[in-house]
Amino acid sequence: MDKASSQECPYPGCFFCVMKEGNPNKRRSCILKFFRDLPSQDDDGQVLPISGLWNTAMAHPNDPEFIDLGIFECMSALIWKGLKNRRWLSHDQNIYIPYYAAHIIGSYTMNMEEFAERAVEAGVIPPLVELLRGRLTWVEQRVAVRALGHLATYQTTFSAVANHGEILELAIQLGMSSLEIVYSHFYQYPDRRLSYHCDLLTRGMGGVEMESRKAEEWASQLQCWSLQLINCFAFKPEFLPTLCKPEFLVSLPVMWGGLVNENSPAGIGLLRTICQHKLGRGPVSSCSGMMEALCNIARSSDDWQYMAIECLLWLLQDPNTSHKVVDKVVPTLVDLAEITNLGDHKKLGDSIVSVLQECNSSMGSRSRELIEETVSSRQRLKWEKSMPKEDLHIKQAAALVVKLEGNSLFSSGDIAGAAEKYSEALSLCPMRSKKERVVLYSNRAQCHLLLQQPLVAISDATRALSLHNPVNRHAKSLWRRAQAYDMLGLAKESLLDAILFINECSQSNDPDLSMRQNKVPDYAERLVKKQMRAAWLFKEAALKHGGVHRKGEEREVYGNESDDSEWETASESDIGDDGRDHMGLDDDEEEEVEGHGEKWKNRDKSADKASAKGMRHGYNIKLAEEEM
Repeated sequence: MDKASSQECPYPGCFFCVMKEGNPNKRRSCILKFFRDLPSQDDDGQVLPISGLWNTAMAHPNDPEFIDLGIFECMSALIWKGLKNRRWLSHDQNIYIPYYAAHIIGSYTMNMEEFAERAVEAGVIPPLVELLRGRLTWVEQRVAVRALGHLATYQTTFSAVANHGEILELAIQLGMSSLEIVYSHFYQYPDRRLSYHCDLLTRGMGGVEMESRKAEEWASQLQCWSLQLINCFAFKPEFLPTLCKPEFLVSLPVMWGGLVNENSPAGIGLLRTICQHKLGRGPVSSCSGMMEALCNIARSSDDWQYMAIECLLWLLQDPNTSHKVVDKVVPTLVDLAEITNLGDHKKLGDSIVSVLQECNSSMGSRSRELIEETVSSRQRLKWEKSMPKEDLHIKQAAALVVKLEGNSLFSSGDIAGAAEKYSEALSLCPMRSKKERVVLYSNRAQCHLLLQQPLVAISDATRALSLHNPVNRHAKSLWRRAQAYDMLGLAKESLLDAILFINECSQSNDPDLSMRQNKVPDYAERLVKKQMRAAWLFKEAALKHGGVHRKGEEREVYGNESDDSEWETASESDIGDDGRDHMGLDDDEEEEVEGHGEKWKNRDKSADKASAKGMRHGYNIKLAEEEM
């Protein structure tokens, strides 16, 4: 045997030596003793085996070995020790231990209900609740709410979490204040940041800028994991009165996770759970500004869309809420009525039309007209199936002639006249000619942009995107809707459409759209930069608490509105002297929508997923785990 390997470790009971033990029975006995004795020891270097356990828990969360040997009891005891013995906590590197201990609990309970039951039996909930209260710092709050969210997920352990009545209230407060907490306690003063926070955020791999970027990500996770925990309570009707307070409900649509947390449905996911029950729909329908926010999300182009659509449908179907929301909801649902499939949701447009037809609530004349037009369009489609092909070709040719007349009027500067021609062409165009109708809606949206009618432009662009195949992927309509949202000051919505537009440009063969030498078009880059600043995750906190302070530098408030000369609106900068935007009107050279499925199948599939926030697939209660 090699002499070096035969030397004994100078540290009796060393965890890393125990893990190398070849005798299974002896190894098990030593690990059991290690977990039992560790909380009572005050030796230096305890953070090393804890960080090793953290790595193991992240890599092998379903391995039962440590669960059977008392890891939950050990981690629980270590958290209590950090809470009660500040002298020990401040010694050596023990300040890291409560964070790692809570993270280990969360990792081992995120997949296995049996492990969650063992954790509850080991008494992990009370110390996690103390961390959730903020007894240490926001960093420990983040991993505590993550662990509690996993425990609340399972039917067998939810009651143990719910029995601590303050957990729901604490999670609600944390969800509402998490961004402000992280900004004011960490982001705002780089020179005052706790060193162990910086180490945990970057693993020692970055400076101030890296710390700041990671702080945004962790702040988003703190908020989204709070919402995940609250969502578990939202499935139980007895907790809805606590959840459905106006000040909390109105904040949910703006809890979107930012661009750094693409896997969480965040606020809209929780709203969807609340709206599934009649006790939740009443407060939602009465909440000021809620319908407008839900309608904006329903028109969006990512995986949140179907969640918002479902909320609107439930609210419209409920006789107790329908009369409150009908005139706000109907125009949005009509714009979406021609969606076929949205992800895994098949025949969504049919479901929308069915609900609209069954709506018996008292409504305004405009809502009634929109519903009648939608039902009439469906009837037209049925009639066309029995029409001779020659008649359909005649209708399509007539629509083309009128569209060309509209293009001519547009070129001559008669924008209102062009819009009328596109409307006339839509009335003539066969319903089954989806490609041509996408073009007509998109061109009419451009007219309304130039006429300073952003709401109508959003409606037309949304109709074009709903008709397009694949849905929500018509580049020019995305850009026009991004501009319209910009005109209304809806930064987040404009940002998401602008990023999707850039993604579509990178895949297009259209010379007006394709990015030469992989360069993002200047006009799109300007809009994205503007909206990223306006939709910055910490913007509200920065406006409330002031800008970022650095020694020897003037205060900077990232997210403040800049001078208009610097951030020119897209609708101003992208229109040439002839009234066209950079891309011009859609025409017959538009890429095929029907009959060219192979073109889309052969696209880089990763690009189809590259939305502004990533494509979300349902309210996955197990949110994606971070690496640290």
